[in-house]
Amino acid sequence: MSWQEELRRGVRTAEELAPLLGWSGEETARRAEVAKRFPMMITPYYLSLVDPKDPADPIARMCVPSLDEFGPGGSFDTSGEASNTKLEGLQHKYAQTVLLLSTNQCAMYCRHCFRKRMVGLTEDELNQRVDEAVDYVKRHKEITNILVSGGDAFMNSNAIIERYLRELTAIGHLDFIRFGSRVPVTLPERIWGDQEFLDLFRHYGQKKALYLVTQFNHPRELTDQAVRAVRAMIERGVQVRNQTVLLRGVNDSGEVLGALLSGLTRVGVSPYYVFQCRPVTGVKDRFQVPLLEGISIVDAAKAKQNGFGKSIRYAMSHPRGKIEIIGGLPGGETVFKFHQSKDDADIARVFTRKLSPGDTWLDGELEGI
Repeated sequence: MSWQEELRRGVRTAEELAPLLGWSGEETARRAEVAKRFPMMITPYYLSLVDPKDPADPIARMCVPSLDEFGPGGSFDTSGEASNTKLEGLQHKYAQTVLLLSTNQCAMYCRHCFRKRMVGLTEDELNQRVDEAVDYVKRHKEITNILVSGGDAFMNSNAIIERYLRELTAIGHLDFIRFGSRVPVTLPERIWGDQEFLDLFRHYGQKKALYLVTQFNHPRELTDQAVRAVRAMIERGVQVRNQTVLLRGVNDSGEVLGALLSGLTRVGVSPYYVFQCRPVTGVKDRFQVPLLEGISIVDAAKAKQNGFGKSIRYAMSHPRGKIEIIGGLPGGETVFKFHQSKDDADIARVFTRKLSPGDTWLDGELEGI
C-alpha cells in the first residue's frame, strides 16, 4: 500500500490492538485511558514488526500504550525548551543552532517521546510563520545550522518541506540544515515511495549540505524497507546520522545496543549519540536506565564496534546543555563533560558526581560546578 494509505490505516485505538495482543475487555479499557491522555498511532508497517507472542517484545514496548505511562514521576519539559523559545515554534538554546518545531504530527507516537506534552495534542508550540523564523535566523549571524523537527519533520507536506528548504538554503551564513525524523523507522515508504520528496532533497542538497537525523533504537528496526529509505536519502546526497535513546526493555544490553550500532554503520548511517532517556512524565517510570548501568551498557556496545561505531557519545540533554557521560573513577565518582552548553561559562567544563545505583538523571541546576 502507499504511505498515504499506511497512515489512513494506522492503529489509533486500544480496541484495534486488543485482538492482536490478546487483551481482555478490562485491559483494553485501561489501555484506552492511556491512549486518551497520550495519543496512539502505529503504522501497519511498524505493527508488523511486533511479536504478539512475546509479552516483553521491545518493538511493542516502543509503540503500545502501557499503564506505566500513568506514573507520577517526571516532568513535561526536562531540557528547558520553554525557556529557550524565542518565537512561536523557534528555540535557540545553543549559539550556533536553531530548532524549529514544524509539526506536532508523527507517523507513530513513540511511548518514550520526550515531547509527550505536545505530539498529537496541541499546536500551541509550533512554528506557523516560516517568514518570521527565517527573519530571526537572518538577523542572528552566529547561527550556522537549523534543525527542523517536530513531531516528525517528514510528516509535513512536500510543499511545506520545500518552503523550509528554499528559504533556509538561501541564507548565506548557514553551513547546513538538519531534518529530525523517525519516518525511516516507522513509515519508510514516505521516503522511497515519493519521488517528488526525493527530488526536493537532491535539488536543494546542491545548494547546502543537508542531514537527516533519525532514531533507530533496536536492530529489528533495520528492515529492508528501512534500509531502502536510508539509502534513498544517501543517494540524493543527504548524510544520515542516528541518535539512539537508551531504553529499558528495548536496548539495555551491550549485545543489543552493539548489534544496533554495527547494523547502522553497515548500511551507511553514522551513529553519533546514545541519549540517556529523559525523565519525562509518562516515560520516566517505564524507560529510564540508571546512569551507572547505562555507562556499562554503552561501553560494552562500543567494545564491539569499529572506528565509526566507537565515535558515539553517551549524553543527556540537560537544561544547561548536552552533557557527556564519560565513566567512573577509582574513587567511585562519575565523570561528566559539557559537550554543548547554553552558557559560555560551561564550555567544555568537566565535573564529577557521586551517583547512587538508582540515579537516572542529574537533577537541579548542578550547583557547585
